[in-house]
Amino acid sequence: MAKIVGFPRSLLKQSKQERLKYFSNFTIAHPRLVETYEELMRVIRRTGSGTLILVFGPSGVGKSTLLRRVQRQLTAERMTELEERPDLIPVVVDELVGPDSGCFNWKDFYRRLLISMDEPLVDRKVVYEKTEAPQSPRIYFKTGPRSVTADLRFAVEQTLKYRKPGAVLIDEAQHLAKMASGRKLEDQLDCLKSLSNQTGVLFVLMGTYELLAFHNLNAQLSRRTINVHFGRYRLDNKGDGHAFKSALLTFQKHLPLNEEPNLLARWDYFYERSLGCVGILKDWLARALGETLDQGSSRLTDKHVEMYAPSLSQCHKLLSDAIAGEKKLTDKKESLHELRVRLGLIGCDQERQSDQATLKLRKPVQRAHPRTKGRRGRRRAKRDPVAGREL
Repeated sequence: MAKIVGFPRSLLKQSKQERLKYFSNFTIAHPRLVETYEELMRVIRRTGSGTLILVFGPSGVGKSTLLRRVQRQLTAERMTELEERPDLIPVVVDELVGPDSGCFNWKDFYRRLLISMDEPLVDRKVVYEKTEAPQSPRIYFKTGPRSVTADLRFAVEQTLKYRKPGAVLIDEAQHLAKMASGRKLEDQLDCLKSLSNQTGVLFVLMGTYELLAFHNLNAQLSRRTINVHFGRYRLDNKGDGHAFKSALLTFQKHLPLNEEPNLLARWDYFYERSLGCVGILKDWLARALGETLDQGSSRLTDKHVEMYAPSLSQCHKLLSDAIAGEKKLTDKKESLHELRVRLGLIGCDQERQSDQATLKLRKPVQRAHPRTKGRRGRRRAKRDPVAGREL
């Protein structure tokens, strides 16, 4: 393993705010993050508009870090184009806000999406409706706070068409599942799919396993959605334990303290309370580091760590949600058998086997030539040649 380089030693002379800021902004390219990132980038490059990409995983696994990494890459790939067309936007990033009323607010979503694209005068948008009257043609318009959802959607469509972002990345997308009574789940995704079709822009939704509520809602959406799973480290998977220890050691090396703590000695405790989620581990260590710096201590103690460790009740809840989501993504043998039965493949297999058995029964059996019995030394009867030819 390559030697891990720690934090810049000059940080020890800086304020505690700067040291805490350094660790909070520090990210590591651990194996699970890299695998998911590469898979997601392949899907983005090979997928056109009208298809929704769903990225889901347990809470605290590091989806926000993944989003920022994708954002940086998509921006870097379009730098040459942006120099020629400064009016373009390389990528749009938005975070869905949990609704106060208990149901998702599309009007608020469209307004926030316009703001994230730096669209000016969002509350002063005008949608013109021309009417050709026989005597005096007039133009009616709606504006600002009185605008309805359809008007804001039209503004979003026009902005996406002319700004041409490479993708729209939406974080905390599980809030889409919160809806008014009577509205169907598929209606929520249909709105985004239609928006993607109208604008030619790809939409990527990132969220928890609650996004699985949109999984296979109907045949059309099933064909138009691609799933990317960002899973936690599990000790029953080969290599995951080593990868988690490596991530823990990297965080240990980058804690800007005079004395380096030995976190690796208690790796099982850190795994136990983080459930194998690097995002939970990172936030936990950041809070413990803040407590250490506030107390003016030179090292991170067990007391600091345990003070901010997730409680057992929190761990049980998070683990239950993670296991439930992971089970939904597991293809069982029973499901495969049921699929083959519904497709008629199981019946075909049985029929094929029956035909082969029938052919074996109908195949003529080559019997050995019966041995003739006779007295020893007696010549067997046969025709003898006469005058050079056989009679």
